[in-house]
Amino acid sequence: MLGWIVALVAFVAAIWATVQTDRARKDAYGAAARAELTDRQLKAAEARTLALTEEIRQLGEKRIPAAATALSHRAAPVPGLREAAGIEGEAARLLTEAVQAAGTAVLEERRRVDAAARSAMRGTSAKIQSLLNQSQHLLQELQHEYDDPRILQLDFRNELALRRTQATAVLCDAWPGLARQNSSLVEVVLGAQSRVAGYERIKVANHLRQERLALVARAAEPFAIALAELLANAAAYSHPDTEVPVTVQQTAGRGALVLVDDAGIGMDGDALKRARALLAGPDEVLLTELGDPPQTGFAVVGRLVARYGFSCHIESSPYGGMRAMLRIPAHLLTVMDDDRTLSVLAPQPVHARGVAPAGTEVPRSGGSGTPEPEGTAGPAATEPPPDDVPAGPVAGLPSRRRRTRRAPAAAPAASREEADEPVDRTPEQAGASWAALQEGTLSGRKAPGGDAPGGGVPTPPASSSDDQGDET
Repeated sequence: MLGWIVALVAFVAAIWATVQTDRARKDAYGAAARAELTDRQLKAAEARTLALTEEIRQLGEKRIPAAATALSHRAAPVPGLREAAGIEGEAARLLTEAVQAAGTAVLEERRRVDAAARSAMRGTSAKIQSLLNQSQHLLQELQHEYDDPRILQLDFRNELALRRTQATAVLCDAWPGLARQNSSLVEVVLGAQSRVAGYERIKVANHLRQERLALVARAAEPFAIALAELLANAAAYSHPDTEVPVTVQQTAGRGALVLVDDAGIGMDGDALKRARALLAGPDEVLLTELGDPPQTGFAVVGRLVARYGFSCHIESSPYGGMRAMLRIPAHLLTVMDDDRTLSVLAPQPVHARGVAPAGTEVPRSGGSGTPEPEGTAGPAATEPPPDDVPAGPVAGLPSRRRRTRRAPAAAPAASREEADEPVDRTPEQAGASWAALQEGTLSGRKAPGGDAPGGGVPTPPASSSDDQGDET
C-alpha cells in the first residue's frame, strides 16, 4: 500500500515537473519573442527618428529656401519629403505646413519691405521729376537765347531722365506728374518717340481715317509713357541698323490701335509668358520680382493698363522680333476741334489711293479723304468749299484757301537715285546747317507773332547708348 502511494506521489511530481518545464519553456519563448519585438520596435523607432531628423535638416537647408525662391521664380522646384514612407501622416502634414508657413511669412515680409521701398521711391521720384521739369524750362529758355546745338542734346538727355523718373513713379503707384488737354493721337505717338534714344530709327505710319482723332486728357500722358516704354524696348533689343515700324490705325469697334514692330532677337516661351502676365496689369507686382537690375518696362505698361483702361498684347512680329499692340478703347478717344492746329511734324494719313512715295508728304484732301489731283491749286468751283474757306469772296478782301504741297515734277531715274542716296556731310557743313536753322528760328521768334504756340521745335540728336530697354 505504501509503495502505491510513493509511486503515485512520484508520478504526480513528474507530471508537475513536466508542466513546470513546459511553462518555463513557453515563458522563455515568449520572453525571447517579446525581446525580439522590442528590438524591432526600437530599430523602427530609431529609423523613424533618423528619417525625421533628415527631413528636418532638409526642411531648413533646402525646402524652405526653395519655397522662398519660388515666390519670385514660379518655375523653381520645391523638393518634397525625402522619406515619405518612413514619416507618419501627422509628421508629414506638420512638415508640409511648416514649408507653407515659412513661404507665407517670407511673402508678407517682402510685401512690407516692398511697400516701404515704393514709398521711398515715390517721394524721391516726385522731387527728381520736379527738378527735371525746372531744368527743361531753363533749357528751353537757353535755346531761345543761344545757338549752341549742345543745348538740344542736353534737353534730350533731360527728357530721357524725365521718362525714367516717370516710369519709376508709375511703378510705385504714383501720378505720372503731367496733366494734358485732349491731344491728337498721332502727336502723342510722336511725343513718345521723342523720349526714346535712337528715335530716328522709329518710322511712324498714320493710317487713321479721322485725321483729328485724339486721346482724352486723362489718358494722353499715361498712353505716351506706355508707348515710350515699348518703343525703348524695341529700339534697344533690335539691331541699330534696322528700323522700328510704328503703325497707327483705327479699329472696327471705334477704337484705335498702335502697333510697334522690331526685328530683334525675340523671346522664348517663358519670357513671353512672363511678359504677357505683366502686360495684363496684375493687382500686385513686387519690385523684388523684376530682377537685378530691375526690368521695369512691361511692369510699367501693365500698371498703366490696369489704371487707365487701354490694353496691350505682345506676340511674334513678321519682322522677326516682337510686336507690341496697344489698343485704345472708344471711351478714351475723342475728336479735336477744328480751331486747333495739328503739329507740322505729324505724318499725314496714308490713304488707300494716292499714297505718297517715301520721303514725301501726302497732300491734304479737299475734304473727301482723297488727295487732290496734281496741278490743281484747290477745290474745284463746283465742289463745296472747305471749312476754312469763306462761302464767297468779298470784294476787296482776300479769300483763304487750304494750302497744298504739289508733287515735284518727274525727274530722270538717275537723278532720283542720286537724291535717294544719303549725302555725306563734313562736321563743318553740319554745324553750318544747325547754325542756319538756329538763326532762322531766332529771327522767326523775334518777328511779330513769332512766339505763337504750336510751332515745331527741332528734335535733338541722341545716342543709342543713352537709354536701354527694360525687357528681353
